[in-house]
Amino acid sequence: MSKREVISAVKYVSRMKQEFMLSEIADYVRGGATVDSIYDIVAPLAFDLGVKLEPANGDCKAVRMAPPKPIAITESARKAQERYLSSPDVPEKLQGLIERYIEKKTGKKWDDPQVLDRMRRAVASQKAEYWKEGPKRKISYEKGYSVLGYLAYQFPVYFVEWEHIFYGLALDGLLKDRMKVLDAGSGPGTVTLALADFYHRARCGEALAYSLEKYDENVEAFSWLVPPYAEGSGVRVERPIRMDLLQLKAEELPDNIDLIVFSNVLNELDAGLERKADIVKMMASRLAKDGSIAIVEPADKANSTEMRELVVALMGKGLGVYSPCSFIWGARCHPVSCWTFEEKGDIKPPRLMQKLAEEEPFRYMNTDIKYSYAVLRKDGLSREKYRVPEKAGFARLSRIGAHLKKRVSVVAAVMSGDLGDKKDHVFKVCDGTAVKPVYAILPHYHVSPANEPLLKAKYGQVVEMHGVLARYNEEYDAYNLLVTRNTMVRQVRT
Repeated sequence: MSKREVISAVKYVSRMKQEFMLSEIADYVRGGATVDSIYDIVAPLAFDLGVKLEPANGDCKAVRMAPPKPIAITESARKAQERYLSSPDVPEKLQGLIERYIEKKTGKKWDDPQVLDRMRRAVASQKAEYWKEGPKRKISYEKGYSVLGYLAYQFPVYFVEWEHIFYGLALDGLLKDRMKVLDAGSGPGTVTLALADFYHRARCGEALAYSLEKYDENVEAFSWLVPPYAEGSGVRVERPIRMDLLQLKAEELPDNIDLIVFSNVLNELDAGLERKADIVKMMASRLAKDGSIAIVEPADKANSTEMRELVVALMGKGLGVYSPCSFIWGARCHPVSCWTFEEKGDIKPPRLMQKLAEEEPFRYMNTDIKYSYAVLRKDGLSREKYRVPEKAGFARLSRIGAHLKKRVSVVAAVMSGDLGDKKDHVFKVCDGTAVKPVYAILPHYHVSPANEPLLKAKYGQVVEMHGVLARYNEEYDAYNLLVTRNTMVRQVRT
């Protein structure tokens, strides 16, 4: 009996029957196959084979599962998720697990002053390293308190970020009711914890979660936190694969992955842009045909801009951008000056963060959610399918300098939240052609029913703006498009 024979037999029988006993497989293979020996081969591959195994009186029943399809978010699940995201926090059960992990790790109460002080020092050290540039920048999680500091300071925001991202992917139909997820550089399990929390709330299917992680301390924290929290969520968690992304080979990864995640990890790799692009491209070879890659980085200018440069490099290697960028003129963009990020409402700080920040909240309170992201695919699918029609009469943003002090019509994606103040609404806009940054400026006193769709546009949504006044902002070397009460704004539906 060979493994290949058993797998071939299971595939054949599952095509013929909705359900069957593993003992039946023995008739299709050579040698003395037992139910136990067949089970040992099939069980680890059952997810990929599309069968569910159930014990049955000394035998084992295999039930063929329906082909995966996009998850269906029910109205009640939608309300539950939006209610959570309107005032997000770290769930009580997860807070308790983190606090007990700190106590297990330190031998002291989680809020012991000495423990908190050492966590503060770890957070301060990480923040100092984060703002360094070049070879001097060394972000490491080799020490236990580095991980505890991360759990206290960065984790809550990143956890909620992924709740937003998973919900958006689900609404776009990019999550399946049976899917494989790979988190590259998982840390203590932030992404998998958010996935389990989302699936538990949405009750929308099942997922098999793989992860890659370099540091033993992170693997230990992952093993303590993730399996118990994921229990009952529909997310089955595999033990992290101990691996440095810089040494990774494609054959070491599972195949037919539906979603590969890089969460705040590529900016920490000690590698140049081209090397990072090669790593992502290599891992993309393990994607399912309709799989996605989600890259998330911090919203600061350096990391956000570099991520956009990485995305353009990946386009050059054959990957396509699903969101948030849309290339409505069919041209590649110029990301060198592209600083754009998503912004969501603040989180409620968990107990651990509140204790950490008691004396210096400005230093240790971290509650605002801002992140830069990109979703890429191999199949050419994009969220915004709009392309500018020929002779449509819109000015490209790359040529807006030729229209200064004139009213023009443009079509562009809204690539920021409201960046304005008490005087003006300000939105970064992009049509994929601009070299210099371009902003739509809507003074408060000019808001009208005609231009109000600009205020309601979601991040990445394409809008037409008819009759904006083109101006140059010398101080910021950028162009402004003044939206007045007579400017007509229309959200483009694709």
